[in-house]
Amino acid sequence: MNNAQLAQRNHAAISQHEFVQSVFQRASAFARTIVFPESRDARTIAAVRILQVQGIARCILIGDCDDIPDVARINPATDHRRERVIEFLFAKRNAKGLTLGGARELALNPLYFADALVALGGADGCVAGAVYTTGDVVRAALWTVGTAPGVETVSSAFYMLVQPFRSSAGEVLTFTDCAVVPHPTSRQLADIALAAAADRTRIVGDEPRVALLSYSTQGSAQGPSIDVVREAKALLQTEAPNLLVDGELQADAALIASVAERKAPDSALHG
Repeated sequence: MNNAQLAQRNHAAISQHEFVQSVFQRASAFARTIVFPESRDARTIAAVRILQVQGIARCILIGDCDDIPDVARINPATDHRRERVIEFLFAKRNAKGLTLGGARELALNPLYFADALVALGGADGCVAGAVYTTGDVVRAALWTVGTAPGVETVSSAFYMLVQPFRSSAGEVLTFTDCAVVPHPTSRQLADIALAAAADRTRIVGDEPRVALLSYSTQGSAQGPSIDVVREAKALLQTEAPNLLVDGELQADAALIASVAERKAPDSALHG
């Protein structure tokens, strides 16, 4: 059996349907309260209606929005928690120069009000980014909720449901970091990979297989960014010896077994 065949046999990728159904089932079981600050966005409203009808989450639209039947709404200007949110924002940011007047103004912003509710225990999570920029969303979350204990590098990841391209079934791929850290150091790249791998286990439920991407595959080129990838791999192998990881790899060698067999026959990932 060659490396490509071995990879196909050992690679138990979760299907798109399994992934989506698993997420919906787990979310329904937890019955979390999720706030949506982009209450005038048509896509957000459509998503909220689906979540409500299917019982996946309890949804709350934040903002001075039009009446939407069967969906809870909060207006930051009139909600009874407004003063508490103002006090919270002022306490969190006054050392950074935020005045009480500035906190009152910030509390009118649906995104900051929504994240403050999460931080104060009034909601379990906030979904945004349809209208607000990535920078806006990350900044508000850092100002209010902050990072988990031990987290030094804030990063992002997304899960892409892809059509069949290397087997007969579609699958779920994780991409990280695509929005927050444009030029990571080796330490940051290792942190990003560790965070994405941990989340992959929790969210998707399969074994993480981490490819550190580059324009080089195992020494085919040289350059400062390649050095960063190699150093990150060394950190990961030391700090997470059980994590299946390799790099530097070009995307085709990371994803396609037949290409990996030719370009990176010694890779632990085998495409």
